Amino acid sequence: MADGAADIDDVAPEGASTDQPMMYGVPCTDERGQPVIYPSREEYLDVLAMAAADGFEFCVDLCGVDALTNRSRVVPDGVEPERFEVVVNLLDLRGRRRLRVRTQVPADDPQVPSAVGLFPGTEAPEREAADLFGISFSDHPDPSRILMPPDWVGHPLRKDYAIGAIPVQFKAVEGR
Repeated sequence: MADGAADIDDVAPEGASTDQPMMYGVPCTDERGQPVIYPSREEYLDVLAMAAADGFEFCVDLCGVDALTNRSRVVPDGVEPERFEVVVNLLDLRGRRRLRVRTQVPADDPQVPSAVGLFPGTEAPEREAADLFGISFSDHPDPSRILMPPDWVGHPLRKDYAIGAIPVQFKAVEGR
């Protein structure tokens, strides 16, 4: 690992439990050999900036998650599970490393800072998460809807979104 590069056993912030593995000063777990970090909304941009400075220069994707019905979701000690998550997957192409960032987002204030300034490729995925889940990204350069019509009411990927149906009409098949 390069000099100054973060390791999973970073020093925990003052007052934090030393039993919990840390990376960039936030709780870290390992999922199938990939580090997963859990910054709060307040730490989100700072942690992304540290990861970018550490070589994670490519954002593979950013997505929203609605965990309304997921009772088995696991987060590390000290991280309060919320209804929504913003999940960011980063790559260090030179170091051949992956990093997943999972930030908890409360349902009563579904907003996180925009990562477009650090990773320009997150512009469209943030709009998609806002459009489909209702998670807004403060300071986003274009917060308009990207998939749904501008006058659409609601966010169709939320677990409590009413399921609609479009009646399908079949043509009669002759000869039967």
